[in-house]
Amino acid sequence: MLSIENLHVSVEDTEIIKGLSLKINLGEVHAIMGRNGSGKSTLASVVMGHPDYEVTSGTIMFKGQPLEELEVYERARAGMFLSFQYPSSIPGVQVGTFLRKSVAAVRGEDAPSAREFRKELKAHMEALEMDKSFLSRYVNDGFSGGEKKRLEILQMLLLNPTLALLDETDSGLDIDALRVVSDGINSITPTAGCLLITHYQRLLDHVKPDFVHVMIDGKIVKTGGPELAAELESKGYDWLEE
Repeated sequence: MLSIENLHVSVEDTEIIKGLSLKINLGEVHAIMGRNGSGKSTLASVVMGHPDYEVTSGTIMFKGQPLEELEVYERARAGMFLSFQYPSSIPGVQVGTFLRKSVAAVRGEDAPSAREFRKELKAHMEALEMDKSFLSRYVNDGFSGGEKKRLEILQMLLLNPTLALLDETDSGLDIDALRVVSDGINSITPTAGCLLITHYQRLLDHVKPDFVHVMIDGKIVKTGGPELAAELESKGYDWLEE
């Protein structure tokens, strides 16, 4: 579904990603781990089409189509979803309105009726243990870290993507919130490809990856199964640079 071949990406003439290749099939969970500054978040932003990043060489294909042909909103409508490491606040925009407009914009003709939307919304909010009063608050305005991440997972469930790019979704979560958010991620993985960016194994104890990739200095230097995350937890990254 997603195929990245020999990708090179620069920001203001500084190369960040330096020849990265990756394939994600439907139903697969891929975790990317690495130090801060290794290029993990840049990769997710580039795939979603962030304009600050320049692809200098290499290809990104989504469902067989070159991604450079698609604007950001077209990528979302094609089935891509990005959760942010630091979600932005939108004062003055209520959560309920934001979610309804998002679903209408992305799902287009397949968007549910008002009655169906309310039914979907209620079911997903109950699964994420979110009170209905959440809907009248302004998007991320004064939210805790856990509330921001639950809102992103709620949006993901409503948009029902075929590729989910989740950038440090576990940051700022307590034990209970981590469990709830992980359950939300697990509910889409049978019908979607998922790229998890994380620093810690604790998320991968709940969301079992098929593959774990290690990024160092803009490249994937090692790929393995879930056991690789445990090895990184105990040994760090220095042994991969020897």
